[in-house]
Amino acid sequence: MVRFGIAGFGIHAVKRMMPGFALAQNCKVTALSRRDLARARESAAKYEVPLAFDSVEDLCRSPEVDAVFVTTPNAAHLHDVLVAIKCGKPVLCEKPMAMDAHECRQMVEAAERARVLLGVAQIFRFEQSTNRLRERIAAGEIGKPVWVRSEFSYLGLGHARSWLYDRAVAGGGPIADVGVHCIDALRFILQDEVVEVAAQGAADDHSGDVEASAVLALKFARGTLGAVTVSTRAEYRTPLEIVGDAGTLSVQDGLTVERPVEIQLIRKGVVVERESVWNQLAYARQVDAFAAAVEGKAAFPVPGVEGWQNQEVLDAAYRSLASGKNERVPRRVL
Repeated sequence: MVRFGIAGFGIHAVKRMMPGFALAQNCKVTALSRRDLARARESAAKYEVPLAFDSVEDLCRSPEVDAVFVTTPNAAHLHDVLVAIKCGKPVLCEKPMAMDAHECRQMVEAAERARVLLGVAQIFRFEQSTNRLRERIAAGEIGKPVWVRSEFSYLGLGHARSWLYDRAVAGGGPIADVGVHCIDALRFILQDEVVEVAAQGAADDHSGDVEASAVLALKFARGTLGAVTVSTRAEYRTPLEIVGDAGTLSVQDGLTVERPVEIQLIRKGVVVERESVWNQLAYARQVDAFAAAVEGKAAFPVPGVEGWQNQEVLDAAYRSLASGKNERVPRRVL
């Protein structure tokens, strides 16, 4: 049984992580940290977590912690991951991995030098929907992918994570927050890499110094074109669609973990097959997969270099917002 410490126990831990750990088979939470010790102890008592800390370093040094899950605000990821590595603890970092690719490189190289496991919590790689799309495309069901579409929106006004509107803490708006999910899902499903990005964004009176909505045009190495649309001003939706030269695979809210979703195979405008899947075990599968890697039973499917590659795409998107031009995406060795 692998014992996790959660660094930065906030709303994401409450809403998604703790329910996931409750369903996990080979790991549990034994410690958490928050900036305020009284609030950390309150959270620990509420969720029956044995240890509470107000310091990430104290959490990482605890002998009751085998692995660290970094869920602090984005600007703290570099520091907190490096602390965990320094303490010799395997570390799973929330997305986006960092503020920029340079920080990702520091994390990956530090982990390699210390021979410490580093993973990135790209949760949608652990869903049935994305895995079935990946399998069916690889099997040639829709022929050669021509273009793909991934959208992610949610109503962000009044969100508990108020730091999402501060670029110095978040690194960006919904491109960084949920666009990284769309980008990673498409990379995973297509088994292909983004080589070029063009971005358009829009802000409003409530979005601080980040974008409120954005559209990204992606070009993949094998020629597939992609569209990613993100916003914190529209109701929750996460549709996925892959259009090939012999058919289309489409799923409404393909990234949701809230309810079953239906994958449709469409040919000549007609739905010819339906497959129902449910992603409710994604968070449990993620932490169990990391626990298996900690125990040396299997490689973790989303190592740090994958988060680094996602960050290269994000960085290119923000360069495009500033330049108004298409921007190339550097390729990291995966």
